[in-house]
Amino acid sequence: MSAEISKNRKARHEYKILHTYEAGIELKGSEVKSIRAGKVNITDAFARVDRGQLFLHGCDIQPWETAGPWFQHMSKRPRRLLVHRSEIDKIDQLTSQRGSTLVCLRMYWVGRKVKVELGVAEGKNHADKRHALKDRVEMREAQREVAKFNRQ
Repeated sequence: MSAEISKNRKARHEYKILHTYEAGIELKGSEVKSIRAGKVNITDAFARVDRGQLFLHGCDIQPWETAGPWFQHMSKRPRRLLVHRSEIDKIDQLTSQRGSTLVCLRMYWVGRKVKVELGVAEGKNHADKRHALKDRVEMREAQREVAKFNRQ
């Protein structure tokens, strides 16, 4: 069972998600306490393969107030993601293509561990975004009509 910590709502609007991957994340103790307090923001988070390892960049985990100065963490430091070597190779191959990136979609708990859902994505242009909005409006209107029909 998983409880959601944070979700990147802009990602599915801005990008077309091709593949998704689940990764563990290497955290310090004060980071885990801040996540439990809900002080995390993943709207600008993305992952990148550096020297054969996968790192999460742009994830903002605010410092924990009561931690001492020696146990404090930097809020936007790159964090190592825990993924199998074969998955890292697949991700590296998919993101090496022009126009594709690896975005953080959501962060959630699985037991006592924090997991990150990553998506290999391609950017949408303005027309694609308008088309998606139009489809959403049409779906909402259809659901409204069905609900009205069922009430009668």
